[in-house]
Amino acid sequence: MTAPLRFEGITLPGHQSPINLEVPEHRAVLVLGPEASGVDALPGYAMALDQPATGRALVFGEDIARLPRRSALAFRRKVGYLPAGDGLIHNLSLQDNVALPLRYGSDLSEREITGRIRIMLTLLRITDAAERRPADATEEQRRRAALARALAFDPALVILADPFDGLTDRAAAELLELARGGETGTGSRRTVFMTGQSAPQLLEPRIEVRYRLAKGELQRLS
Repeated sequence: MTAPLRFEGITLPGHQSPINLEVPEHRAVLVLGPEASGVDALPGYAMALDQPATGRALVFGEDIARLPRRSALAFRRKVGYLPAGDGLIHNLSLQDNVALPLRYGSDLSEREITGRIRIMLTLLRITDAAERRPADATEEQRRRAALARALAFDPALVILADPFDGLTDRAAAELLELARGGETGTGSRRTVFMTGQSAPQLLEPRIEVRYRLAKGELQRLS
């Protein structure tokens, strides 16, 4: 079975030793590391937004970086992506940010899009802040909106960069569960890949696989 995400011989900024990492299906996987470790580069490599000096990232067995631009854009819709910070467009409301991938990346009618947005805003508990622009929203509300946008297509794979920064442990735990998408007989409904410099200890029971990245070396913690 093809792993949802695989890094093969990737070298990270400032390091020469290649790393290999496979993210198994229906698991939440976290890679921790200090800023100098280059851990922050992994999500961008996975989405082919940046290119490593060596190696490649495969998403569902596909090297997105080698696809024609139109095909790459279509393929990325299979993946939910939350960049570091939030990646929201600041002159749009939170609900319009959530709507963007649906309006420009789907064949849904406006009525269907409106219904889907309503569901996502309710699920992420930001209905009361829906009309606010990012500058007028709290950090937690912005992060919730960014996750709602990432989950808009109900993807099988979700990639989260620094998802817990600035959140309370309780909020971080809630957002992780929403990213996981519930449970199946084999684990979480979605595969979740996360990177960051730290994560609340409260989340450890819900993250099946954890790694520490330091000095170019990847060490499995669990």
